[in-house]
Amino acid sequence: MNAADVRAIYLIHGTFVGSDALGLVREVARFWPEAATWLGTLEKQLADHVAGDNGNFTADLAAELQALLTTAGAPRIEVHRYAWSGENHHIGRADAAVRLIEEFNNCAAGLLADSGESSPRILALGHSHGGNVLALVTNLLGADTETREQFFHAARPYYRWPLAGHVDLPHWPRVMAHLNAQDLALARVPLDIVTLGTPVRYGWDTRGYGKLLHVVHHRARDEFRPHFASFPPCWEDLADAQGGDILQQLGIAGTNFAPGPLSWRALWADQQLNRFLQPGLRRRDLLRRWKLGLRLHDEGDTLLIDYPLPKTSFWKHLGGHAVYTQSEWLLYHAEIIAEHLYAAQGVRA
Repeated sequence: MNAADVRAIYLIHGTFVGSDALGLVREVARFWPEAATWLGTLEKQLADHVAGDNGNFTADLAAELQALLTTAGAPRIEVHRYAWSGENHHIGRADAAVRLIEEFNNCAAGLLADSGESSPRILALGHSHGGNVLALVTNLLGADTETREQFFHAARPYYRWPLAGHVDLPHWPRVMAHLNAQDLALARVPLDIVTLGTPVRYGWDTRGYGKLLHVVHHRARDEFRPHFASFPPCWEDLADAQGGDILQQLGIAGTNFAPGPLSWRALWADQQLNRFLQPGLRRRDLLRRWKLGLRLHDEGDTLLIDYPLPKTSFWKHLGGHAVYTQSEWLLYHAEIIAEHLYAAQGVRA
């Protein structure tokens, strides 16, 4: 990774282990930002305590990865944990994507200032729907102006008061202005992406990333369709993850939760984003789409890996969905990422 000029790594968690899974902290942030920051930090600490490293990037794992990547005499690769709300709907992931673009851009500007003659890269690892946050990032970075304007217009009730026009989430118009002006430092720093157990959902824009790799826990159950997950799942799939990652299979489009009733502006924006991001999608077709058993994304390389998981409770493996963030697999994942993303550049894994 040092030889490939990777200079920053971001760890992006999935749904329900974030700083605002119910969307309540966001509503507090609209009129009391300081309190919202404290509440979000507290909720994330509670999620870390309950989940540990089962489907969650912990501070200890980030520190361990930092130690693995620290080489005497070589430039430092900074490891960051990125916390977002963890809400299971479009507007929650969209807000995370907009904030993440700003975070990546600030990081890219710092890297360029310190890079000298090197060409720094940013590597982002997204678990579960954290990977779909990154998918939205690539689509925003790669979209034409008209498509991008449609996205921000659909989300407008979320960050701007209807009728009054007051903006209470200023990072949205700030990022939109940077994207429209095409003055992002991120445009000069390749963004490499690895998804871990990310459900097939939004699709990717090639212009919005450097390299793309997907890692999915999978066990072939059908000799005629070895790259697909079987449906419906049997008891062994739930109890022992015999078919691989069942949540990656089930978390496709049409499985969102609605924002809570107190978040009426988020609900309004989410409905508009649903029509924009998933036109023509009907909830009654969900069973048919589950039966497709999709594992492979439409862009990037996908590694289907049969992890030898010990028999344990569902809450330790989450239907095969927790393995990607568990510390005992950290070195293995670092090695396969180095091999499949960077070895082709002459970098030895």
